[in-house]
Amino acid sequence: MSAAGVKPAPTTKGAVPFLKVPKDGEPYLAGSKCSKCGEVAVGTRETCGKCGARQGVEPIKLASTGRLYNFTVVHRNFPGVPVPFISAIVDVDGGGTLKGNLLGVEPDPAKIAFDMPVNIVIRPVPQKDKDGNSYLAYFFEPRT
Repeated sequence: MSAAGVKPAPTTKGAVPFLKVPKDGEPYLAGSKCSKCGEVAVGTRETCGKCGARQGVEPIKLASTGRLYNFTVVHRNFPGVPVPFISAIVDVDGGGTLKGNLLGVEPDPAKIAFDMPVNIVIRPVPQKDKDGNSYLAYFFEPRT
């Protein structure tokens, strides 16, 4: 609530700081790229984690595609979280690595292929915070 007692209108935010929701345009995942060594990292960085460069690390939009690096099928979680689901690690095309949930695949290891091409999709999550703000999150889906 503001100092004048007026509650701001609910907004849509990214569930993680590197999921950007511009006022005009499509939401995207943000990363950083080092102009010295070319390393790409998820999120905003001021220093390159690979070569240590302190200048020339520029913000970029991460690709919306990648490949499944690893996964686990989760059978136990917090109360209220439906299981089983697939927690996955994806190498983003062009650089960066993300951890998230793989959707659209039966949670059976025999039906999941390492190096599977995936799309990175951004969708609303059903929960809202106490102020009515909604959130977007990213997920992975097999690329067909």
